[in-house]
Amino acid sequence: MSDAVTYYNLTPTFHKDPFDKMLIWQALQNDLILITDDLNIGKYASEGLQVLW
Repeated sequence: MSDAVTYYNLTPTFHKDPFDKMLIWQALQNDLILITDDLNIGKYASEGLQVLW
C-alpha cells in the first residue's frame, strides 16, 4: 500500500506508461530486480533500479 501512496515521488519521466512506472517504483522501494528489455525502463538505472535482460 505504501508504494501506491508514494508513487508520485518517482520524479524522472523516462517512461510515460503509469503501470510500468508503478512497477519501477515498487522495484526501487523494495530493492527488487526488474526483468525487462524495455529501454525506457533501463534508463531508471540512474535512479538505482536494477534491471536484468
